Amino acid sequence: MKIAIIGAGWAGMAAAVEATQAGHTAIVFEASQSIGGRARALNGTLPDGTPVTLDNGQHILIGAYTDTLRLMRQVGVAVESALLRQPMTLLFPDAQGLRFPAWPTPLDALAGIISARGWSVADKASLLRCATGWQLRGFQCAASLSVAQLCQGLRPRVLAELIEPLCVSALNTPAERASAQVFLRVLKDALFGVQGGSHLLLPRLDLSELFPGAAARWLVQQGGQVRLGTRVESLAPHGTQWRIQDETFDTVMLATSAPDAARTLETLLPAVSDSSAEKIRHWTHITRGLQFEAIATVYAWGAGARLPHAMLTLRNQADAPAQFVFDRGQLGGPPGLLAFVVSASLGGREVLQAQVLQQAQTQLGLTLQAVQT
Repeated sequence: MKIAIIGAGWAGMAAAVEATQAGHTAIVFEASQSIGGRARALNGTLPDGTPVTLDNGQHILIGAYTDTLRLMRQVGVAVESALLRQPMTLLFPDAQGLRFPAWPTPLDALAGIISARGWSVADKASLLRCATGWQLRGFQCAASLSVAQLCQGLRPRVLAELIEPLCVSALNTPAERASAQVFLRVLKDALFGVQGGSHLLLPRLDLSELFPGAAARWLVQQGGQVRLGTRVESLAPHGTQWRIQDETFDTVMLATSAPDAARTLETLLPAVSDSSAEKIRHWTHITRGLQFEAIATVYAWGAGARLPHAMLTLRNQADAPAQFVFDRGQLGGPPGLLAFVVSASLGGREVLQAQVLQQAQTQLGLTLQAVQT
C-alpha cells in the first residue's frame, strides 16, 4: 500500500518504519520544518553567547522500552553509545535514596530496597510488603483506584522518596489523580519484566538524532519520503482510497496530538457515511474529555557546575517544583549545563524558572543562570 502518515514525531516515524518493514511505501507529512514532534532538538544559547543544542524537554528511557530500542537499532542508532545505561538510581544530593545494584531482575529491586540509604527498617518492610501483595495479585487492581489509594500502606518516606517521584515521572500525573492500574503496569514491566528493564537510559544525543532523524534517513533510503513544512490542509475519501492535496493514498495514519487528530477527523464529517460519521463523533467526544498536564524543563548554566551523578532526584514541594536534575555536561553537552525537570507543572514560566534557580541554590549549593525554559 501507499500510506500517508501525518506527523513526523516519534510516533509518526515509528509508524513509517513499521509500515516500510511490512512492505508498504510510507510518505510522512510534517507541518513544521523539524523532525521529532514534542521530543525534538532545539537551538539555544548559553549566557556567554555559546550556541548549544537543547531538547524540547529533558527525557529518559528505561530498559523496559524494548520496542523503542529495537526500532532505534533498526534505523542505525548505536544504542550502546547513544544512551548512558545505569541501574535504577533515585539518589538525592545528600546521597540518600535508592540505588539498584547491577543484578538480575527482580533481585536488583529487592537488593535496592534493602540497601536504601536513609530508610528505616519499617520503611523498607512496608515497601516489600506492598510490593509482594501487588505481585501476588498479578499487578491488577480496581480501575478506579488512584496511586495514592493503592499505596496507603506505605510509610511517608517511601511515598515521598520513591512512589511520588516515580509516579510523576512515569505518568506525569500526581499520585492523588494517577491511575493505579497504569502505575502497576509500569512497575511490572520495569521491575519484573525483561532483564535490565529498570535500567535508566540517559540520552547522549539530542532527541531528534536519538530516533526520528535516523528514522527519516533510513526511510528515504528505503524509498519513502518525509515532507517537512507540509501541512495537510485537505483530506477526503476517494472511493476506497484517500486524497491528500490532490494525491491518492491507500490509507492514512494520524500521528499527531489527540486535539489535532480530532480536528482533522471532523473535517471529514460531510464526506463520509453516517456510520463512519458516528464513529468519528464518538472518538472526538472522548478526545475532548482528555486532560493534559505540562512538563517543564528549566535549562540553567553555571561555570564549573557539576553533579556527583548524571541524574539526581530533588526534594519537591510547592516552591521547589523540580523533581529531577540532569547534568548535561556528563551526557555529551557543554560543562555546567543542567536540566531541571518539573513534571505535572502548574506554574507560569517566569515564576517556575525563579523557583527552580532558588531550588538549585538551596538543594545543590549552585548559583546558576537561566538558559531556556
